[in-house]
Amino acid sequence: FSEIVQMDEDVQYNKVEDVVGSHVEDAVTFWAQNVNRNKDIMKIGCSLSEVCPHANSVFGNLDPKKIYGGLFSEDKCWYRCKVLKIISEEKCLVRYIDYGNTEILNRCDIVEIPSDLQFSSVAKKYRLWGLQIPSGQEVTQFDQGRTFLGSLIFEKEIKMRIKAAYQDGTVIAQAEYGTVDIGEEVAKKGFAEKCRLTSSPDICEENKSDPSQLALRNLKNPIPLWGHRSSQSAFSRPKGHLHGRLSLHLKDENTAGNHVTFPKDSLAVGDFNLGSNVSLAKIKQDQKLIEENEKLKTEKEALLENYKALELKIEQTAQELQQEKAATKDLTTHLESTLKTHMGSRMKSLAAKVKLLKEIRHINIRVRFGNDLSDAIKVLEDGHFTTLVSLDELEQIWAEYNMAQEKIQACYNEDEGHILIAKRNEVQQKLFVAVEAFILEVDELPLNERLKTLQDLSTSLEAVYGQAKEGTNSEDILGTFYDWQCSKREEFTNVRRETETSLQLLVAWFQNSQKMFDLSLEESLTLEGTVDNIDEILERTESSVCKELEISLIEQGVIDKEIILNTYSQVLQKIRSEERFITTVLSKYKDSIEFKNQIIDCLNKSPSVDRLLSIKKILKGLKAQLRWKLVEKNNLEESDDHDGSEIEKIKQEIIQLRSSVFQEIYHEREEYEKLSSLTQRWFPELPLLHPEIELLKYMNSGGLLTMSLERDFLDAAPMKELSSKRPLVCSEVNGQAVLLKGYSVDVDTEARVIQRAASYHRAWREAKEESGLLPLMFLFLCKSDPIAYLMVPYYPKASLSAVQASMPLTSEEALKVMKGIAQGLRTLHNANIVHGSLHQNNVFALNREQGIVGDFDFTRSESQRASVNMMVGGLNLISPELKIGKPPSPSSDLYAYGCLLLWDDNVKSLLCSLIYCRSSMTAEQVLNAECFMLAKGKSNPNPEKEAEYEYSQSNKEDELKMESLDKYKEKTRSDQADID
Repeated sequence: FSEIVQMDEDVQYNKVEDVVGSHVEDAVTFWAQNVNRNKDIMKIGCSLSEVCPHANSVFGNLDPKKIYGGLFSEDKCWYRCKVLKIISEEKCLVRYIDYGNTEILNRCDIVEIPSDLQFSSVAKKYRLWGLQIPSGQEVTQFDQGRTFLGSLIFEKEIKMRIKAAYQDGTVIAQAEYGTVDIGEEVAKKGFAEKCRLTSSPDICEENKSDPSQLALRNLKNPIPLWGHRSSQSAFSRPKGHLHGRLSLHLKDENTAGNHVTFPKDSLAVGDFNLGSNVSLAKIKQDQKLIEENEKLKTEKEALLENYKALELKIEQTAQELQQEKAATKDLTTHLESTLKTHMGSRMKSLAAKVKLLKEIRHINIRVRFGNDLSDAIKVLEDGHFTTLVSLDELEQIWAEYNMAQEKIQACYNEDEGHILIAKRNEVQQKLFVAVEAFILEVDELPLNERLKTLQDLSTSLEAVYGQAKEGTNSEDILGTFYDWQCSKREEFTNVRRETETSLQLLVAWFQNSQKMFDLSLEESLTLEGTVDNIDEILERTESSVCKELEISLIEQGVIDKEIILNTYSQVLQKIRSEERFITTVLSKYKDSIEFKNQIIDCLNKSPSVDRLLSIKKILKGLKAQLRWKLVEKNNLEESDDHDGSEIEKIKQEIIQLRSSVFQEIYHEREEYEKLSSLTQRWFPELPLLHPEIELLKYMNSGGLLTMSLERDFLDAAPMKELSSKRPLVCSEVNGQAVLLKGYSVDVDTEARVIQRAASYHRAWREAKEESGLLPLMFLFLCKSDPIAYLMVPYYPKASLSAVQASMPLTSEEALKVMKGIAQGLRTLHNANIVHGSLHQNNVFALNREQGIVGDFDFTRSESQRASVNMMVGGLNLISPELKIGKPPSPSSDLYAYGCLLLWDDNVKSLLCSLIYCRSSMTAEQVLNAECFMLAKGKSNPNPEKEAEYEYSQSNKEDELKMESLDKYKEKTRSDQADID
């Protein structure tokens, strides 16, 4: 075999080496040092510690064959190493050649070493003979196998029986630790398997990740099979005698330095050859003496340990005794000094407590006994509103009225509708009377003042007691509270009375004592009545003062707290109940006022649509004039002898007529809005009674559809550059540039277009300018062709792609624009609308600072819109879940949004969340991202340096964008493989 090499002088077949394991690579590969080279390692370490701190750090290209000095990160010591791989300009992967382990080092931690240290490594790489790592082994089992081999060889002296060597210097050997065959143990655990034999019985097929082939030298015997190896016992039993004396030729099998001892049961009679001068009885007697000697030795050691422990305990007790004596002496001294000032200290302490008691009495302690709750209960009972006489009757009639309204709304037959309207009008008349009575009754009640009182009361109670408990609703709670409060008040009153009595006695004693010690007084007082009882008075006063302080300062017990909190919850529930009742009454009062104002002019009749019909009539006349003027203009332009001034005059008249038409269309929309509101609230019969105004169509379109607008009325110019998918024309309405989008529709498609456009329009109308959406102005249907036209504002060269192509946005501008786009997505998603076709031509940067989301193809469903291949800069905007057939979702919109995000340092964390961690990301969270919060505090860029900054920023952004795109493509391919 050409790949089999001859063995070195130091690598000979079946040569035995004693080594110490230093590093484990896998379950069959490890590094070890020869035990005879311990001094060499010490010398190398000393030399490196002297040389390396003063050596030069490496620079330029590193030689993988050269030996360098490396600073190990764990102990900050220098070791010899070789460079395995250049990770980056600053980092390299190195191997410490004298130990075998690897580490990534900075270049500053790698230095040149002199030539006298450029010799071969101390550690060698070994591989267990006849074993290989199983193919397809899991990572967990791989790590367990490496750990298991480390427990057998790491820092242990083992015997290596050399079998062969690889070309890279790896030695194939049979490893033994004592009598344990390490390779056999690894194989038994299942971390490795026997090699597969090739056609030659002398070669083992190795599974290695390295493509280099296994080369063997001086291979004399075939690889042993583990199943056929003879099992070695834990201990050997050699035999023999010399000159009549017993000699045991024992071999120390423990290569770690621990001597192997024989178990006592192994010294059997049959294990020895007995000489002429040795008898079996003598051997047994000697054995017995040895055992007794060992036993006595053990007892001696135990007694010695016990003696030392007792001696230590005596010493500790003596120290404790000395400490107690010193403490007793200090206590005696302290008591002697205290007795001299006992009365003064006692009076000083009592005075401090009395001062504190005065302060506490000035503080309101009503909360401790629930006085605030008592006041709240009193407020609830005094002005409580439970019901109104007219409210019940009003709600009953109102329910009957609503039912009549629903019947009218569901009716499609005009004759039946008139009957239902007549019945409704009867109920309406009764409701009007009930509403007037209800309004009169409510006007006489101070509901707003009562509601304000309840709100203030609940606020003050919540500030004191916090969150109320749920589910506590029982009248027994208030009874328990009153009993508890009376008991506490009585107890506190008695304590306070006792305090005042004892303090009065103390004051009287001081007054009498003043007379006792006044030498100017001739009258003398008896000592027994004046001085002797001071101790009793002080004791009583201190006791009463302390008791009152305890009641005032110490927290309430669990039972007291439970009673107060239950009462608080009950009171708060009553407050909330009355608040809800008053709120309901006020809401019903507001509805009643609105009903009265709306119905009073239309009682027993429906609202008139004459105003709308009048506008439509005016529109009809204006449109007829406009058509005639357009025909007249065309005729003049086509005539051979046309007058330019006459044509210009007609054009001005056409412009004026167009303006008048749109003005009346806006008036028509206002009238439609009024009638829609009346239909929804009070008069559902309007669409049934007046089908000619097509009110339902207007309402179903969300106010977007108009029947008065026609394509021919607009002075439209075709937009060929934007008409790749559908015909687009540009025009002007009241000074605003607009785009007219044409959609080919049939009967079914027309209804879907109106429904989707209406949903979009309603979402925009909720916030309008703050919605972040492109507004829809009008939707109308062509009368001659099956085409639906959608009118939207036209922002020339404001799409994101156009802006970035002409002059890229700065970082600050990009954040503003992308925040607006996120606002638009939030508006759509809150309305349960998935955009599905977000791309760089469908989002706009108005004035380079306001971002809005454009509309989408209303003829297509979400899935159809999302199936269109959308690209930006070579990056596909379709999310991975859409590629595998899942339906579009807000998450897929945010994925496309993340791909559109301009690649800036400020948005890295947000970009990661949008692209990689999308499962829980919402548009609301995007708006609250840190980068958008920071954008608020940024100042405007310096105008003088704007051009220079934008040019450099554009180059940086392009470079960063391309680099990020490359990385993302690799990640996308990996993620796609995981999804598949």
